[in-house]
Amino acid sequence: MSQEPLPSHPPHPFPPYGPPSYGSSPSYGSPPSYGSPPSYGSSPSYPTYPWQPQPAAPEPDPLPVPPHRRDAQGHHGDLRLLRGAYRWQRRTAALTALGYFTLFLVLSAYAPSFMTGELVGGLPTGLVLALVQLPVTWLAIALYEHTARRYVDPLADRIRKRAELDAQREAAR
Repeated sequence: MSQEPLPSHPPHPFPPYGPPSYGSSPSYGSPPSYGSPPSYGSSPSYPTYPWQPQPAAPEPDPLPVPPHRRDAQGHHGDLRLLRGAYRWQRRTAALTALGYFTLFLVLSAYAPSFMTGELVGGLPTGLVLALVQLPVTWLAIALYEHTARRYVDPLADRIRKRAELDAQREAAR
């Protein structure tokens, strides 16, 4: 009786490692072949979850909409003027009130001898300047209202009237 030599390694029941390659048309019923080497950095050519529906290709855009002759709120120059007037109004009123308060704080910190000096009737200068803060705040409010009436409101009224006319024209079409 002759004995055959035993192989050094028993045959492996699975094919070598590698990503499944389904070829051009995937067949989900047959097992994948593992013969090709892995391709790193690329996405697989098969669906990740074949039981989920695949996203449909986006439909082409319909014909482009012709541009309007003029947008309903297309008064960009007027809006730019309104923003500028409103910005100027806010800055003027805020700098009036905050500027005086900052001056009061700077004098309190760096000129204590001036702030403790006496004015009319034995009142310290610091107290008088602190009491003047209230009329300065009223002045800032009055300045805000004045600039609103003089500059901002006429621009806003003009834009509002044009918007109403544009809305009426659009409704008539």
